[in-house]
Amino acid sequence: MTPDEMSMRQIDAYRKMTGEQRLRIGLGLFEASCDVTRQQIRNRFPELTNDEVEQRLKQRIRIGYEIQQQMELRR
Repeated sequence: MTPDEMSMRQIDAYRKMTGEQRLRIGLGLFEASCDVTRQQIRNRFPELTNDEVEQRLKQRIRIGYEIQQQMELRR
């Protein structure tokens, strides 16, 4: 199976899902990316407390959102 065929099958599978199922997948992916980012922060700054790690995570999410907004304004 080619990559294009795989992509089309995946898209077809998503179309057959309910909105709730797609939302659950999206939220799961968001949580997984947050977990990876938390671990990266801990690896880079091992002295931080859990609260400080969470603060840095929120800061990264906020900065990403702001960058996305700026890019959309430029279109």
